[in-house]
Amino acid sequence: MMNSNIPFINSRSDVIVEIATPYSIGTGFYLKSFDLIVTNEHIIRSNKQVVISGTTFKKQIVPVLYLDPISDLAFISPPEEHHMPDISLSNLSVLNVGDEIMVIGDQNKKIAKGKISDITYQDDAIPYIIHDVTMNPANNGGPLYHPDGTIIGMNTFNNQNGVGIGYTLPSTHIFSCIKEFREGNGFKGIRCASCKKLNFEEDDYSKSLCGNCGIVIKKISDIQDYEPSGICHTVESLIDRLGYDVALTRKGPNNWCIKKGSIDVCISYYEKTGLLVGDVYMCSMPESSVFEIFEFLLKQNYILEGLTFSIKNNDIILSLLIYDQFINADTIFTLFSHLLSTSDKYDNMLIDMYGGKSKNV
Repeated sequence: MMNSNIPFINSRSDVIVEIATPYSIGTGFYLKSFDLIVTNEHIIRSNKQVVISGTTFKKQIVPVLYLDPISDLAFISPPEEHHMPDISLSNLSVLNVGDEIMVIGDQNKKIAKGKISDITYQDDAIPYIIHDVTMNPANNGGPLYHPDGTIIGMNTFNNQNGVGIGYTLPSTHIFSCIKEFREGNGFKGIRCASCKKLNFEEDDYSKSLCGNCGIVIKKISDIQDYEPSGICHTVESLIDRLGYDVALTRKGPNNWCIKKGSIDVCISYYEKTGLLVGDVYMCSMPESSVFEIFEFLLKQNYILEGLTFSIKNNDIILSLLIYDQFINADTIFTLFSHLLSTSDKYDNMLIDMYGGKSKNV
């Protein structure tokens, strides 16, 4: 449920960042004391840089600094010109089984609460805090909070085998890994999955071998940039042709999101069905005049060619659907240009005439 202490919620949720790569999406959180963003290794795997967005800074691309597949832990660089607050790591010595803990949604500011059921659990020598907070996949990589506002640890996986159990990497383990990482004096680090030794990329000529066991490890600097193919290449060529930074629009596999003024343009390709969908999130439904706006949208659906208005989760969406067998560079550019120009036509109309709520509010 929504917590009445809005300043408390905002200050805590402002350290949470959204992370996107061509392969996955997730969250992380900022630790000002160490000037690092902490997240799951599996979220940023196979990437040497990722796209991040948050409530106090502009969406941007930042480098990956540390990869630890053993603990499913990673560090990435913080954004430029941000205003994320300083949230401390908890002193776990005061935690007990039965203590209340919580997660806070980064967008909806909703709190999910639960209780600790185990503080001594280990899996392959990695410690975890076990709890019963109901979470969704978007909470992975994000912080678990003590009621006093400090961070207990990082959510790493939950709902194992269909059971609502949450696993959190404790703050003590995160602190230990940060301390070890900082011994590299700013060099990027990757932990060997075989012997668990942390290796640093001391220069461009560092060998891609573990300095302890000699096994081959892939340096962060050796990770290849993502190269789209097929329909994804066509879509990204479209985005570039429309004048947007392609890398900043990527949001997981076969998904892209463009910010155009006050509206969001989301593009999704469904490989199984061969359907390419362009959704323009125009505005939210008004509190009044609901019948009038429904009637207006239905009339426009009768008039519009190739585009459709719909409502999802209180958002008014203008959509374009194309099957991949009809897609080529010129066709897709013409259709999406039509989608964007039509959304411009209806944007102010829905807000000024029918009381729709701007997405910027």
